[in-house]
Amino acid sequence: MAKPHKASPSRLSGFSDAVFAVLITVLVLDLHPPQLPTYSAFLVHWPTWLSYIVSYVFIAIVWTNHHYLLRYATVANARLLWFNFAHLFSVSLLPLATAWMAESKLAPQPVSFYAAVFFLVNATYICLIWELIGERNVSLKVLRSMRIRSIVTLCFFGIASIVALKFSVVALGMCICCLILYLKPAPLGM
Repeated sequence: MAKPHKASPSRLSGFSDAVFAVLITVLVLDLHPPQLPTYSAFLVHWPTWLSYIVSYVFIAIVWTNHHYLLRYATVANARLLWFNFAHLFSVSLLPLATAWMAESKLAPQPVSFYAAVFFLVNATYICLIWELIGERNVSLKVLRSMRIRSIVTLCFFGIASIVALKFSVVALGMCICCLILYLKPAPLGM
């Protein structure tokens, strides 16, 4: 009888990379050229392009931070696998949220849903932090910095989801500002 294969961190990273590649591909499939061959026809679709750019950057930031975090993995246990699947699931909602937000021209409920997806992605990222770093030999300063950044941005994404119902562009701006904190995957001050 053959021994079952153990999941390894490198396989987990490779699988995750494939999911991120598919998500970027799905994201771009909703882009369509304007009907007329003019710049003004192109500019009319600014909500679509803005939505695509923010989502593309968001996926890039999530992927970069995901890679940074997975370097702490020593074994891909069941909890890590399920937290990773939850994280990838939440990121997989981004093309839907992006398309809805773009199609609606930044209407309140779609932007609220978009911010809620950001909230869910960040919540599952916090689970990955707890699983990968919580019990490792990592300095308390690094751990605290990662947790504070994640919890603060989680709160802002939650608030943005509510603010979007009245001020959708402000809420989208809040989400974009939170992304800036994750441009560098290492904790703040490192």
